[in-house]
Amino acid sequence: MTTEHHNVRQHILDTGKTIILSKGFAGVGLNEILTAAGVPKGSFYHYFKSKELFGVALLEDHVEQYLAQIDRLLNQHGQNAAQSLLDYWASWEDSSAGYSDCSCLVVKLGSEVADMSEAMRSALLDGTNRIVARLADGIVQAVAEGSLPPTADAAHTALALYQMWLGAAMLTKLRREPSALRAAWRATVAMLGLPPDTQPRH
Repeated sequence: MTTEHHNVRQHILDTGKTIILSKGFAGVGLNEILTAAGVPKGSFYHYFKSKELFGVALLEDHVEQYLAQIDRLLNQHGQNAAQSLLDYWASWEDSSAGYSDCSCLVVKLGSEVADMSEAMRSALLDGTNRIVARLADGIVQAVAEGSLPPTADAAHTALALYQMWLGAAMLTKLRREPSALRAAWRATVAMLGLPPDTQPRH
C-alpha cells in the first residue's frame, strides 16, 4: 500500500471512529462516514469490501493505537513500573471525562457488535486479550523490580482489573458522574497491594 493509499484508508477509519463513538456502529450509515470524510463510495470499497469488514479494520486500528498508548504509559523513563500502571488506570478517568461519551471503542461497541458480527466480536476479543497481556507484563515487571508486592497470578490480576475498569466505564456512561471510576481506583490499589491512600498524580 502506497503512502497516499494508506493515508486515505486511515482518514476513513479516523473519520468513522469519531462518528461511531458518538452514534454506535449500527446507527451510522456508510454515506454519513463518506460524506464526512469527503471520499467517494468507490474509494471506500477499494479499501473495505463491506461495512462489516470496515468495522473489523476500525477495531483492529483502535487496538493498535491503544496498545501504543499503553506502551508509552508503561515504559516511562525514570519511573517505576507500579507508578506507570497507576498512570494507565488514571487515564481511564481522562478518557471518560465527558461521562456521557467515551473515547474507547471497546466500551462503546462491545455489547453492540458481540451479537451483530462474529468477525467484529473476534477482533474485539483478540484486542482485549492483547491489552490484558500487556497489563500482565507490567505487573510482572513491577513485582520483579519490587515496586509491587508479589502476586500469585499476574495474568489473573490483570484480567480482573481490566474487567472491573470496563464495567466502571460503562457505569460512568449511565450515571454521568465518576463514582464508578473512583471505586475502581480504590479497588485497584487494594488488589495491587498498595497503600489505601494512593492517589492519581493528577
